[in-house]
Amino acid sequence: MQQLSKPLIGMQISPISFIDEGVEACLDTLFDRAGVNALMIGTISWLGLKVGRRISHALEGWPDHGVKAPYTMRGGSYLNVRSEFYSDTIIKDFRSRDPEMDGKDILDLVIPEAKKRGMQVIPEFMEPLFKYAGHGSAAAVEIPNMPQCLEVDLHGRVAGEPCTSNPHYRRWWQGIVEEHVRNYDIDGIMWCNERNSPIDRMMQGQAPGCFCEHCRREARNRGIDVERVKLAFREVWDYFQAARAGRNFVDGAFLECLRLLLRNPEVLVWERFWLERSKDLDAELYGIVKWLNPKLSFGLNVWNRNHFNPIRKAQWAWEEQTKYCDWVKPITYQHQAGEVFMKEMGFFGATMLKDFTANEFVPAMYAILGLKEAPADKVIAAGMDPDTYVHGQCADAVRGVAGKAKVYMGIGVDAPRVRADQAVCTPDIVYRSVHATFGAGGEGIVYSPNYAGMNLSNLDGGRKALEELGFVKPIAVQL
Repeated sequence: MQQLSKPLIGMQISPISFIDEGVEACLDTLFDRAGVNALMIGTISWLGLKVGRRISHALEGWPDHGVKAPYTMRGGSYLNVRSEFYSDTIIKDFRSRDPEMDGKDILDLVIPEAKKRGMQVIPEFMEPLFKYAGHGSAAAVEIPNMPQCLEVDLHGRVAGEPCTSNPHYRRWWQGIVEEHVRNYDIDGIMWCNERNSPIDRMMQGQAPGCFCEHCRREARNRGIDVERVKLAFREVWDYFQAARAGRNFVDGAFLECLRLLLRNPEVLVWERFWLERSKDLDAELYGIVKWLNPKLSFGLNVWNRNHFNPIRKAQWAWEEQTKYCDWVKPITYQHQAGEVFMKEMGFFGATMLKDFTANEFVPAMYAILGLKEAPADKVIAAGMDPDTYVHGQCADAVRGVAGKAKVYMGIGVDAPRVRADQAVCTPDIVYRSVHATFGAGGEGIVYSPNYAGMNLSNLDGGRKALEELGFVKPIAVQL
């Protein structure tokens, strides 16, 4: 198949698909049938969504390709880890122990064949890596010393994720990026930051953090009174706990929340401190890639919560992100999106908006967020419409980056459902999503979240749109 033009047509894919289907056969399917010219390979993860087979098989069955059996994934790095890149961190032994990948380096296997077909190879990283609910987490994280890098919450308890301000954890990520760039003929890096902020966590019923020694030291260096911050958080934490437990407030939950935040501005100071450190990590990895090889691209895989939550949307402005990326990939898993959005609204409905029903406050949220979708009681079953949702989010990103970065839309293809009443992906949804992207000014697409969980019949809808747009030649036999 000869490409007629060169928009990026990407595919997020796990290492196991190349083992299950064979490298050459898998690449031929992606290139010839789906028109894919860029591979976003999950080279290190402990999440089945990124490096496993379909994680929703109990609800949805198996896709129309690949091995139709659960994958006993243990996670890790799917490369031959080189110790010299990790001499300055206590995190060293993290090579995957999956028996299917024993002795194999996924980039060594795939890159030569991908290059023969003119396909870009862009390793995909996602943070956090571990114990991510709904993402098919590995049962255990078999990395010596990792517990020494974990966060400490408001109550002094060791929490469930490594702290991104822990120097060993941060240097580990820097080593991962350097190892990839120095040793493989790749075309770029795709980085995804899906951390919950302190306010996020309180709304979700989790204690805020992180108050480890490294975070406290950094905060003091910035002139922040950490003990006063902790006192402020305790009052706001008590509010969120009480609201979630059903307590009513004299002036209502929203005004009570506003009152407590105004009375305890240190919570917002810490939220800003946390946010800056999170963005700093993104920028540091971008800088490492550019220092090692300025020709490589650095892309941001942007969480859909950033456009489903007004607090996060305010925090993650598009133009700011262009300072440390070459392209952005907004996640829009359209058939799945109604459930994801209503889950997000549930956090508000359980706390600061608890005095209102979803049918009362969701229309206002839609207006604030620029969404035009089905009512709250219908959006899970309906999903979100590609013509409004994908088109709208792409147009929003194009306006936001203001020509300073490219926009490649993350098109959901069989993103895992969690409920039987949730909308199902179809070829028409993929077809209209591709058209919506290019109609809104996008410069590429990335089929997501993982090829191993996709039906080829749904990808055929995307292929049809690409043919109509003139990006690929029609194949001899229509699918």
